[in-house]
Amino acid sequence: MSKNKKIIYSINIEDVQNVAWQELDRELTVDELKIVADKIGDQFDWYSSITAVLDEYITTPETADDED
Repeated sequence: MSKNKKIIYSINIEDVQNVAWQELDRELTVDELKIVADKIGDQFDWYSSITAVLDEYITTPETADDED
């Protein structure tokens, strides 16, 4: 697998079921898991998540100069 295809973060069924237990006090059905799998990407603002990490942890040459 090329470096550009490597998955950085993933959510598995166990993660979803753990949240379902905490929020609904039950496990999701197969059909409900399909809904979550289909719709979760619509809820995740990956661009903002990446920029937040970049802003907090990654310095640019301009911001590195400001730290001096």
